[in-house]
Amino acid sequence: MSEQSIAERIEGAFARGLMALPAGMLRILAGRPVVLDGQTLDVQTQLLLKLQRLRGMDGLGGSTPAQERRRIDAQSQLLAPTNARPLDVRDISLAAAVGSIGGRLYRPAACKTNAPALVFYHGGGFVIGSLDSHDGVCRALADQAGCVVISVDYRLAPEHPAPACSDDAISAFRDIAARAGEFDIDTARIAVSGDSAGGNLAAVVAQATRHDTVAPCFQLLFYPVVDFAVDRESVRTFARGFLLEKASMDWFRGHYIPTDVDNSDPRVSPIYGELAGLAPAFVLTGGFDPLRDEGEAYAEAMQAAGVEARVKRYPSMIHGFLNFAGPIHGAGAALNDGASALAKALR
Repeated sequence: MSEQSIAERIEGAFARGLMALPAGMLRILAGRPVVLDGQTLDVQTQLLLKLQRLRGMDGLGGSTPAQERRRIDAQSQLLAPTNARPLDVRDISLAAAVGSIGGRLYRPAACKTNAPALVFYHGGGFVIGSLDSHDGVCRALADQAGCVVISVDYRLAPEHPAPACSDDAISAFRDIAARAGEFDIDTARIAVSGDSAGGNLAAVVAQATRHDTVAPCFQLLFYPVVDFAVDRESVRTFARGFLLEKASMDWFRGHYIPTDVDNSDPRVSPIYGELAGLAPAFVLTGGFDPLRDEGEAYAEAMQAAGVEARVKRYPSMIHGFLNFAGPIHGAGAALNDGASALAKALR
């Protein structure tokens, strides 16, 4: 696990202090309300985006993958959610499609034996993100849902283009299921989750393993990317100014999907997969997210296929809100909703 530098800790404390200001002061600092598509942008998030622009950091992507990876690992810790209760956290090794990959296991003190579990896949457009970028998110989910969380460090593009990420995600899930005794988890209560690209991988895993002896019992999908073949209206409406931009999406796609892979291949676009018989799902979307419409379309497609799928939009939120769920109230509320749904499903 990475350690924050003194400068990063100071920056994080400053940002959290700003977010804790009274609503009136936040509005003065953030500027006039941003209203788009009948929705008003969360004032804390609006101020955060303003601070990002002042630092010359508009959207995701655009530089080299290595630079973007360093950026997300540092930035994601600044406003990450926190947990109060103790967790046992350790790094582990998991089977991949080729060789092995890393993982991280989070066990709440209350989870003794035969515990419910969540297999989590981090976001980052299949190019960036890591165990560290979503460490706070996984800690919060383990704490709030009262389950073991196993985070999967799948291989990233462009070094490992599609479908390497999907293949790793499936292999890791099956490895975790096979080693349930070692991890002291209940094979009847293993859910899958992820945000953005990780939501995509969780959906792919749910489809690929539905007929396995051990299959996911629940899908918790935060603003998933599920369709590389079609750009829906939200991509055009929120193309610029809300962290994930159309240019960001093109940058990620260009690094992830090689020319010999069809954009509608279910391994990269799970909305085109066979949906009947999937585990129940809860899909959470952000109102100011370019991926909003495809996430909601995926929930509707699952419903049409007879899957118990619930969808909830958080109209004031942008893409990536899980990583801001420490001080940003709307993001924290969405994380709480997801954790509550997970806890209920795992009971």
